[in-house]
Amino acid sequence: MFTNILTDAAGSITAAGALECLLASLVFGLIIAALYMYRSQFTKSFVIGLVILPALVQVVITVVNGNLGASVAVMGAFSLIRFRSVPGTSKDITFIFFAMAVGLTNGMGYVAYSGATVAVLAVAYLILVSTRFGETGIKEKSLKVLIPEALDYMTVFDDIFEEYLTRHELVRVKTTDLGSIFELNYTISLKDTAKEKEFVDALRTRNGNLTIICSRPVAKAPEEM
Repeated sequence: MFTNILTDAAGSITAAGALECLLASLVFGLIIAALYMYRSQFTKSFVIGLVILPALVQVVITVVNGNLGASVAVMGAFSLIRFRSVPGTSKDITFIFFAMAVGLTNGMGYVAYSGATVAVLAVAYLILVSTRFGETGIKEKSLKVLIPEALDYMTVFDDIFEEYLTRHELVRVKTTDLGSIFELNYTISLKDTAKEKEFVDALRTRNGNLTIICSRPVAKAPEEM
């Protein structure tokens, strides 16, 4: 059903086929980048990388097509990418693999198969993003509070938490300023999100107006795991 447009009957790479594969890779890269930008924050450099990556991979795979030694060398080069890049989110990694898979498929000459894959995955991604798939019913937040060392961090906010929260969990305690300040990190769920400011004001009264940060849950940094 899907035919190879890269080579002729004799198995040689044709200029027209190589050019068509390259153009297709750029077009599919634009589609992948547009999907990544849909309802999300992004940087220009990463989006440009998603556009160019399928074409780069396609060119390399086209050149080494049928050459076992070169293929092994390319595989080793690709494996170095992980150690030369900043750790990203699961979405970033998924789209990088998406772009590479398209480039690999185009590099083998199966542009129609690559296009069908992009179309199906694009529809699936848009449906998943546009619906509530994967969302939890509990709206969790991260809370960071600084308190003086004189306060007992195990019980200092119990009455406030009882009034405003449905759930709270102390996940980390850290000392700062030579032990004179405790930094408390919680995972919390508010009873009423409209009362978030009232909740923070209550905490400010209790901790002496030291720093309080209430935000969306954030992924742990590698050194914190």
